[in-house]
Amino acid sequence: MDISGKVAVVTGGASGLGRATVERFAADGAKVAIFDLNEAAGTELATSLGDNVTYYSVNVADEDSVQTALDAVVEKFGALHIACNYAGIGSAIKTYGKDGPHPLADYNKLIQVNLVGTFNVCRLAAEKMAANAPVNDDGGRGIIINTASVAAYEGQVGQVAYSATKGGIVGMTVPMSRELAPYGIRVNTIVPGLIHTPLFETLSEEFYRSLENSVVYPKRLGKPEEIAKLAAYLVDNDYMNGECVRMDGAIRMQPR
Repeated sequence: MDISGKVAVVTGGASGLGRATVERFAADGAKVAIFDLNEAAGTELATSLGDNVTYYSVNVADEDSVQTALDAVVEKFGALHIACNYAGIGSAIKTYGKDGPHPLADYNKLIQVNLVGTFNVCRLAAEKMAANAPVNDDGGRGIIINTASVAAYEGQVGQVAYSATKGGIVGMTVPMSRELAPYGIRVNTIVPGLIHTPLFETLSEEFYRSLENSVVYPKRLGKPEEIAKLAAYLVDNDYMNGECVRMDGAIRMQPR
C-alpha cells in the first residue's frame, strides 16, 4: 500500500515509538491522527507537523473514547487505512513474592490497557477500513500494525502480567489476519527488543551499558526511528500479512 495520501491512526503517538512512527508516516505523505492521553505532548507534535497531523485525547480501553475519535478522523480526513497500536503500560510485580500475591487489580489494569485496548482499536478500526474502496490490485483496504515485545516469548522475573498482554497480542495476529482477509485488511505485529525510549534516560550508566551488552549485534539499544521504519515497510509490502516480526538485535532475554 502506498502510504502517500493514506490516513493513519497511531495510538501512543505522542512519545517514544509512536511519536517516531507519526513523524515517519507524516514525512512519507500520510495524514496522521495521534491517539494519546498526553494532551500537551500530542498537541505539540501535531502542531509541529502541520495540517495533515491532528491529535485526539483517547483512552484505548474505552469503547466510546475510541469510537468517537475514529468517527472524527474519518470525518476530517475522509477514510482510515492504517492503524498502529503502540499505547501500553508496564509493571514489575511477581506472581508471588515478599509482598505477597500479585495484586489482581494491577494485573487487570495491564490486561485492559495493553491487550483489551489493542483489540478495541483493532475491531473498531477494521470497521472503518472495511468501508474503503480498494486501494490496490489485491483489493487491499487497510492494515493494522500491533506492537508486542520480546517479553511475549522471554518474559523476565516481574513481567508475568506484561508478558501475558504481549503474548496475547502475538496470539491475535494470525486469527485476526484470517478474519479480516475477506475485507482486504492485513494484520501484522512488531515485536521490539530493547528500544531507547525516554524511559531509559532514568537508568544509571552502569545498568544502561549492561543492557546494551546483552544485545548480540549491533551492541546498542534500538532506535525508535528503526521501529518506525519497520512500520512503514509493513504498510508498503502488501505480501506481509499475519506476521510477528522481531526487531531486537538478536537478543534473547535472560530471567533477570
